[in-house]
Amino acid sequence: MTDAITIPAELLPADGRFGSGPSKVPTEAMSALAAVGKSVMGTSHRKSAVKDQVGRLRRGLSDLFALPEGYEVVLGVGGTTAFWEVAVFGLVDDKAQAASFGEFGSKFAKAIKIAPHLSDPTVVTAEPGSAAYLSAEDGVDVYATPHNETSTGVAVDVERVAADGALMLHDATSAAAGLPVDMTQTDCYYFAPQKGLASDGGLWIALMSPAAIERAERIAASGRYIPAFLDLKTAIDNSRKDQTYNTPAVATVVLAAEQVDALNAAGGLEAAAKRCAESAGTLYSWADSREFATPFVTEERLRSNVVATIDFDGVDAAAIAKVLRANGVLDTEPYRKLGRNQLRVATYPAVDPSDAAKLTGAIDYVVEHLA
Repeated sequence: MTDAITIPAELLPADGRFGSGPSKVPTEAMSALAAVGKSVMGTSHRKSAVKDQVGRLRRGLSDLFALPEGYEVVLGVGGTTAFWEVAVFGLVDDKAQAASFGEFGSKFAKAIKIAPHLSDPTVVTAEPGSAAYLSAEDGVDVYATPHNETSTGVAVDVERVAADGALMLHDATSAAAGLPVDMTQTDCYYFAPQKGLASDGGLWIALMSPAAIERAERIAASGRYIPAFLDLKTAIDNSRKDQTYNTPAVATVVLAAEQVDALNAAGGLEAAAKRCAESAGTLYSWADSREFATPFVTEERLRSNVVATIDFDGVDAAAIAKVLRANGVLDTEPYRKLGRNQLRVATYPAVDPSDAAKLTGAIDYVVEHLA
């Protein structure tokens, strides 16, 4: 039955890509990649052509996030999953406290817990759809929490725990470029570029404070075993030269730099966050007004403006997503392990708010015809 439903063209978004990661890559960025491809693809990442692109990305991120004095943009290969291990080896001295209120927070908490060289961490948990909060604790030298939980669509404020000498780590994988952040409230704001930066995967990016850099350098000099691929000190040293230790996905660097430059030209992080809030607000208001839909995150202050999760009642969300996909509206399925009758819609800066509005009309049409 779902294969027979054709959504009228006037109800369809102009661009139907709503994936929470990998996310929509703007056509303009792809054209820019094609224009520079011959000069940067298939050549040494330690020569000027590629280093210029890495430097461009680092400068753009520094501007986008208005980095305080002494903060540095550090890059490495492997994505956020790799950076969790980088932090385990290079930022946690002995004991961490981690907030876990979704799949991604729980994965970092697990990485800290199973590390044989660290003490057992304190893990503060909350059910999916709500948030867990950090608090000062004796002996803790790293506090870690997601800024935005990609799996559930819960966002929390970036705030420093009042603890002398401890570092604050924020997983910004789906938050970066779409949610406001005061960088003085964090020591390591890390993410991958295939979400808010509208790029592809394969890299991790960390915005690091002087305290975090000093910690990484001290641990590296301590004699602790650190696998070369996960050596944060090496990543810092190479980033200062506008390069990565291992060969990077050069196309990813170029696409991310294009998006960052575009965001800066359009008004920076404030304008990007406002754009995301408009798209997400449209979806939440629509869900609140429908009998068959409701925002999954019940506390409005916790509702993410970059990943909107909508529960459905009396209609199969999987069937809705199937019809949408058949009509060119992609990746609205929920996070696979959450197991809810739900749609998950990315509202990153690259998503046009008018397309988010069109999506609601398309869903209305599908629900009516499924009934």
